[in-house]
Amino acid sequence: MLTDLDLLETLAQQIRTSALCGLGQTAPNPVLTTLKYFRPEYEAHITEHKCPAGKCRELTRFKITEDCNGCGLCAHNCPVNAITGEKKRQHSIDQDKCTVCGVCRDVCKPQAVAVA
Repeated sequence: MLTDLDLLETLAQQIRTSALCGLGQTAPNPVLTTLKYFRPEYEAHITEHKCPAGKCRELTRFKITEDCNGCGLCAHNCPVNAITGEKKRQHSIDQDKCTVCGVCRDVCKPQAVAVA
């Protein structure tokens, strides 16, 4: 039984081999290339409903790990004040407030903000 990704790959290959013009022959290439190099990301989106790259807002959640040193840089830079915590203690992210902008991850020096 073919999975959706297998079916997508098969259809793209058939289009490439059966198209009569150059545009039709090259149109499936982005699909085939991303399936070749990023298949685990496709699978994570489909089966786990997660975005490993942290780019799909609907599928991404950030969490602060135990590597947090409590410097407050993430909380200070969060545009929606979704991060709370005491100085020198691990902070946390209020997922209801978080807009998944990624600023916390970008500014965190100890890289304690991870995609959950």
